[in-house]
Amino acid sequence: MNPLGTTVVVLGTGARTAVGMTAPATAAAVRAGVAGFSRDPVLFDAAGEPYQVARAPYLSLDLAGGARLAELAGPATAEAISPLAAVGNKPAVPVFVGLPADRPGKPKDAAAAVERVRSELSRAGLRAGQVRAIETQAAWEAVRSGAAEFALAGGVDSYLEPETMGWLEVNEQVHGANDNPWGFVPGEAAGFALLASAAAAERYKLPAAMELLTAATTREAKLIKTDAVCLGEGLAELFRSLAAGLAPGTRADHLICDMNGEPYRADEYGFAVLRAGGLFRDASAFATPAACWGDVGAAAGPLFLMLSEAEARKGYARGPVTAAFTGSESGERCGFVARARAAGRG
Repeated sequence: MNPLGTTVVVLGTGARTAVGMTAPATAAAVRAGVAGFSRDPVLFDAAGEPYQVARAPYLSLDLAGGARLAELAGPATAEAISPLAAVGNKPAVPVFVGLPADRPGKPKDAAAAVERVRSELSRAGLRAGQVRAIETQAAWEAVRSGAAEFALAGGVDSYLEPETMGWLEVNEQVHGANDNPWGFVPGEAAGFALLASAAAAERYKLPAAMELLTAATTREAKLIKTDAVCLGEGLAELFRSLAAGLAPGTRADHLICDMNGEPYRADEYGFAVLRAGGLFRDASAFATPAACWGDVGAAAGPLFLMLSEAEARKGYARGPVTAAFTGSESGERCGFVARARAAGRG
C-alpha cells in the first residue's frame, strides 16, 4: 500500500469548554446555540467593571496557570483516547498539542498541560511517543505518511489571567470593555481528537464516523495590530492548499471557523473568499462557535474537529464534507477538510 494514500479517520474526541465538560455536551450546546458567557467574578476592567468571559464554570476560581490548563486538558485527553481502552496490545500514540501563544500573562508553567496529557495516556496503558507543540496537520501527516498508526491532536488555552485580560483590553480586543462592541469574548477550553489509519481502525474493530481528507498551514503577512491592510492572501492560500489536497470536484458543504467578532477577521474572510472561494459550495454557510464558547485560542482547531465528528456521527451536518480554519495573531492560518463516512460510529 502506498503510505501517502493512507486514509486517516477520527476514532474519538474530547472537549472541555464553557458550555460542556465533554465532547457530546459541548457539541449539543453549540448545535443549540447556547452561549456560555457571564460577567466574571474575579477579573475586572480598567473601569472596575467585570469582564464578560466564557469561563469553564466547573473549575475552581482558585485554579490558575499551568494547573488550570492541565485540568482542562486531562479529562479531554482521557475522553478522546477512550476508544483504545478495549485494545489489548496497546499502541504508541504520538501527541501533538497546541499551547497558548506567547503573550503577556501566558503561564510560565503551561507545559504542565502536556505532562497531564502524558499522564492520561500512561494511565490508559498507552505510550505517548513523541510530543510536539503543534496539532491537527502534524498528527494527520504522521498517520497519513505511515509513520504512526495512531496520533493524538489537541490544544488547550485560557485567556483568563489578569495580565492577559489587561493586555487584551489595552489593545481594544475585549468585547464590552470600555463600551467596545467589536472585540471578542475571551474563553478557555481544551479539545483533543484521536486519529488513526483506516487499516488500524479496521484491524482493531474501532468504528469511525469521519475521515480527515487533508490539512494545511499557511501564513498571513499583514497582521492584526499593525498598519498593514489584510486582504486575505494567507487565508486564500490556505483555501487553495486544502482544495489541492482533495479529489477533483470535491467541495465543502459547510465551514467551521474561528471568526470571533473582530472586524479584522471578518474582512479577511471576505477577501479570501473573493480570491479563492472555490473550496466551498456556499461560502456563506459557516458556523462561528466562538459565539458559544468564546475565543479559545489554541484549542479551536481540535474542537472544530470534534464538532465535525459529532455532525458526521449524528448525521445533522449540512452535507458530508466539512472544512474548518483557524488563525493566529502571529500569522499562521491552519485548516482541514473532513468527510463523513458511510458507516460511522452510530
